[in-house]
Amino acid sequence: MTLRSLFTTYSEKLQPIYGKQEAESLVFWLFEAFFNKGKMDVLKDEALGEIPENLQSAFSQLLEKKPIQYVLGEAPFYGRAFKVNASVLIPRNETEELVHLIIKENKKLNLRILDIGTGSGCIPISLALEIPSSKIFALDISKEALDVAKENAKKHEAPVAFFQVDILNEDIPVKDLDIIVSNPPYVCESEKALMHENVLNFEPHLALFVKDNDPLIFYKIIAKKAKSVLRSSGKLYFEINEALGERVQNLLKEQGYKEIMILKDLNNRDRIVKAKL
Repeated sequence: MTLRSLFTTYSEKLQPIYGKQEAESLVFWLFEAFFNKGKMDVLKDEALGEIPENLQSAFSQLLEKKPIQYVLGEAPFYGRAFKVNASVLIPRNETEELVHLIIKENKKLNLRILDIGTGSGCIPISLALEIPSSKIFALDISKEALDVAKENAKKHEAPVAFFQVDILNEDIPVKDLDIIVSNPPYVCESEKALMHENVLNFEPHLALFVKDNDPLIFYKIIAKKAKSVLRSSGKLYFEINEALGERVQNLLKEQGYKEIMILKDLNNRDRIVKAKL
């Protein structure tokens, strides 16, 4: 058997679930992980040696619609690989855009930055490594998520201080902050029917969903509590539900924030709100 023939077999089996382009992309990703072979190696039709025994298990999980990041146990984010499992969300492209914006706008030295709802730790770890003179903090309600985040910080040698905190019911544990960033739960329960099975069945609902009758609960609480821990002219950066941009903007206005802006992602969707105290 050759790499190309195995590639064809796998991609054809995945196509009814994912479509041709995504199926092929997933198989290329598998081959990179298990054979350390890229797209050109597959196209050259190289002879295949011994097939790793856990490759078939990984492929079977893809057939069950498990996200490949969970299958492989890691996900790329801002040029680095982060450990992920079912306790944390898979990092998204729009969150990379959020991180890039913070880095671009805050090159000042010695910043104090807090990430609320850190999950895998991809946001604070990236900020710690890209703005190395800053002091970075992160919190999450989930001990399991924090365990993953701490592993990622250790792997990347990123100096991040982690706290287990229920932000809805507990105070922010650090003060004198220059920036608070958060990608909180923002998907309404009523939107579940619109979501792909690979998200709905495998990613942690604790990190995804809010009740329809109070979809801005995290933004409201974070913005309120931030006022007592942000320095003068401190900044908020939020990732948002694209349908709720104006509502988040109005909420921040009511709480006295200034210079509030809704920013679009690369797909032209409202995805980030930033503001100053």
